[in-house]
Amino acid sequence: MSVTPGPGTTAPTTASTTASTTASTTPAAGSAGPSAGPRDGGGPVSFKAACPDCKARFELTADALRLAIGASRRTTFYSFTCPACGAAVRKHAGERIIELLTGGGVSTLRSV
Repeated sequence: MSVTPGPGTTAPTTASTTASTTASTTPAAGSAGPSAGPRDGGGPVSFKAACPDCKARFELTADALRLAIGASRRTTFYSFTCPACGAAVRKHAGERIIELLTGGGVSTLRSV
């Protein structure tokens, strides 16, 4: 998964979580960072993702993703519905993914 910043924003540097899930960003020319996105008056942030079921690649808005931060690795994940095949997708979220998603305005559920 990677973050594509809106106009007037950039994304952080490349990071990865698991072998099957990668979070990376590509800076836009003359931009400032995803934290400068929706919350700071910049343009909307979109997230590039892929479906493990149908292999489709697409972009999602922050509203299309959910982040759950739990007490363990097993209970910390992000999820979305594949717009191509309708599959419910759930993937592990490491520290870098959590930073990218929360900085991009993704709705977050914290549990203990």
